[in-house]
Amino acid sequence: MMNDKAAPFDAAPVIQIQGLLKAYGSVEVLKGVSLTAPRGHVVSLIGSSGSGKSTLLRCCNLLENSQAGDIAFDGEPVRWKGQGAARVPADRAQMMRFRTNLSMVFQQFNLWSHMTILQNVMEAPLTVLREDRAAVESRARALLDKVGIADKCDAWPAQLSGGQQQRAAIARALCMQPKALLFDEPTSALDPELQQEVVRVIKDLAAEHRTMIIVTHDMRLAADVSDHVVFLHQGLIAEEGPPDRLFGAPQTDRLRQFLSASAAH
Repeated sequence: MMNDKAAPFDAAPVIQIQGLLKAYGSVEVLKGVSLTAPRGHVVSLIGSSGSGKSTLLRCCNLLENSQAGDIAFDGEPVRWKGQGAARVPADRAQMMRFRTNLSMVFQQFNLWSHMTILQNVMEAPLTVLREDRAAVESRARALLDKVGIADKCDAWPAQLSGGQQQRAAIARALCMQPKALLFDEPTSALDPELQQEVVRVIKDLAAEHRTMIIVTHDMRLAADVSDHVVFLHQGLIAEEGPPDRLFGAPQTDRLRQFLSASAAH
């Protein structure tokens, strides 16, 4: 367990969420959730399907608009306009800047089918950040080597296994040189053998002290890579803490039941 990484006292958390509320119509999905991701730390979100984990991640990346609460990146709060269901980010330039610094890896790989793997990895830095093509290509090739698929640069997504596609998606996220990585169930669409390819990459990234928030059903992954684990239940944080305590000595019946059910699968 990696719990020895202390953020500098003067460093603002990369991501800080306070009292986040999110509803779809009359259905409250998040009921006042607060979350902090210090620099260089890995935070895992666990909980049953429908507990609000993926919604929290999407609100964090401003892919979904929350109705109340605060979100800050590197100490800079999101500026909002409107109230309740009408609340939206007030500053589009700020929103885009934050999004480019928070790379998201989805459950489904979302690779462009008409582009090679190398082109997929290069696309966002070229079109969003307007970076130099030669520099981006050099970085993209190095990242594909890092995730173990350097030989697939010229392949099309359909020619890759699911595990290879997800590793390409991780390389694509890294190519933006983000301040944090957000993973939404990165292994759940994969067969067990292919899951391990992706888990190894995520473990390597955690060992590099990258800031990450990971939504996962894989309790072993959460235990192995996290500095902090958050257990969500029905839109609230039911329990949170270091992984050795949450998995080794859960404090609530609800978490004990969840872990027991997870172990049975």
